[in-house]
Amino acid sequence: MLEGLKLQHPFQDRRVPVILGDHVTLEAGTGAVHTAPAHGQDDYIVGRRYNLPVVNPVLGDGRFQADTPLVGGLKLEEASAKIIETLQGSAALLHHAPLRHSYPHCWRHKTPVIFRATPQWFISMEQNGLRANTLRDIPKVKWIPAWGQQRIAGMIETRPDWCISRQRTWGVPITLFAHNETSALHPRTQEIIEEVARRVEKDGIDAWFDLDPRELIGDDAERYHKVTDVMDVWADSGVSFEVVGQERPEIAAPVEMYLEGSDQHRGWFHSSLLMSEALYERAPYKNVLTYGFTVDEKGRKMSKSLGNVVAPDKVMNSLGADVLRLWVSATDYTSEMSVSDEILKRTSDSYRRIRNTVRFLLGNLHGFDPAKHAVPMDALVDLDAWALRRAASLQQEIVTAYRDYQFHVVYQRAHNFCVNDLGGLYLDVLKDRMYTMPADSHARRSAQTVMLHILSAMVRWLAPVLSFTAEEIWQVLPALGEKPKSVFLTGWHQFPETPAPTIDWDALIALRQAVLRELEKLREAGTIGAPLEAEVDVYALTDHAARYRAVGEELRFLTITSAARVHVVQAEPPDAVVAEAGSAVIPGVWLKVRRTGGNKCVRCWHLTDDVGGDAAHPELCRRCAGNVGNNPEQRHHV
Repeated sequence: MLEGLKLQHPFQDRRVPVILGDHVTLEAGTGAVHTAPAHGQDDYIVGRRYNLPVVNPVLGDGRFQADTPLVGGLKLEEASAKIIETLQGSAALLHHAPLRHSYPHCWRHKTPVIFRATPQWFISMEQNGLRANTLRDIPKVKWIPAWGQQRIAGMIETRPDWCISRQRTWGVPITLFAHNETSALHPRTQEIIEEVARRVEKDGIDAWFDLDPRELIGDDAERYHKVTDVMDVWADSGVSFEVVGQERPEIAAPVEMYLEGSDQHRGWFHSSLLMSEALYERAPYKNVLTYGFTVDEKGRKMSKSLGNVVAPDKVMNSLGADVLRLWVSATDYTSEMSVSDEILKRTSDSYRRIRNTVRFLLGNLHGFDPAKHAVPMDALVDLDAWALRRAASLQQEIVTAYRDYQFHVVYQRAHNFCVNDLGGLYLDVLKDRMYTMPADSHARRSAQTVMLHILSAMVRWLAPVLSFTAEEIWQVLPALGEKPKSVFLTGWHQFPETPAPTIDWDALIALRQAVLRELEKLREAGTIGAPLEAEVDVYALTDHAARYRAVGEELRFLTITSAARVHVVQAEPPDAVVAEAGSAVIPGVWLKVRRTGGNKCVRCWHLTDDVGGDAAHPELCRRCAGNVGNNPEQRHHV
């Protein structure tokens, strides 16, 4: 058993003990090493276990203290040569061979670092209940994402006392005077700090470093020395909530949100929390939002050496700032965020789809004056009322997503609304009404009324993300009442109430989707070129048929076919229908879709048997002839 065995020092008249340390292994080194408790964390810990003295003979300039035997006043590399020479002279050196090995270096200056145990300034985690109070208040904060709470709580539970002093020639000074022998603070410390603060406010940080101690403590300068340490930068940034609160009195404490990357649970979030708890026994913030780091499409971090950096200014110059902002919004920031030229191209396509939807809405609002032309809510065409209710419901989801900082949900909801609800349904169906009916007809004004409400809401949904695009929209948007100069000076759109629906639009939309699938089969087979070249017969059980018949002959406008008829069947449709239509497309519903006959109206493109029925308009169907004449059609549902 070697533990505790005393060994003779090779050239000094003293003996040192053999101690055991778990940090020394046969895989790293010889297994027998020297120990210097003042010059390494592992050595310090094992030295404390064996009550070894913490002797620090190395000064801050990298030289040994003058009274150090043999090497006093020498630099470390000079001392190494002197020690080897002495060992060789006393025949105590078995072998000497230079060896290159890894050693800690300063990450900024790339120079080797010497570990030294020196007096430091600490904030105790236990005194005054700092740790306990902090752990008590962490659950009171809303952490976004939620796992942030557990992460920072785990760090607070296990962290040691906070060393807030650094030995650097720059930074915020620790403005204290300490007794030369006891290190006790000067009895007028609080008064001195206030005076130093006034000087720093006037002359800057150097006012402390340039200060002659006698200016503040007179003859006490003989017994007290000025502390030249600076604060840990995290202690400095950790009081930003206090500084901002003083400069901006409209910001109430605690502040609304801290926002930074996921590494700040051990950084700014951490230091601010401890500082606020030490000062006020409460958290400095109500919400903490953290996000992941940006990586390329393969999940690799951005690096100049890899050549995978996507420069924001390049993206803005080529695709525009709003595309870059849309990518940020569309990405789930709670994990790593992938970006590449291909990803940004897809984002640009999404932006174009949103912008084109807005352009369609604005284009069809030409000539619409809300004060003169708006239709009352109880007089809207049924499909318009459905679209208005859909937009109002969606706005609630979007507002909730914004409040929960789920910006990717905002993007998904808004983009899907443009693609599916508007482009894939409402605006697609609306084209016939907008392009064929008289400009001042009730049905057309109904659609314009709803389009204006939808766009007035959409521009507000988009404003926090597509800021430039939203402002561009706002400047040309017809005013619904008093209109602020900027979209950023308004609140969410206030949707008007609409009467309860009397039509089952979910059932009708499902039928429309089923018809579109059958039409696509005909188009792929070359039977038709466009949906209006087809007609559809719907065979449905009684309940289904009643839902479809609720819109009457206007069903063809919903399916965008030249004719659509609904037939009631009791159980199964006629054999001829089954043979041609096949199995039910919806339980209890069969479709018979085929190419239609008739002639094509040059105005609405519907194929009907009544083209040329009006002698004054030989190329128009009877409906279009009435719309351009004195007998316009009436729309109630679609």
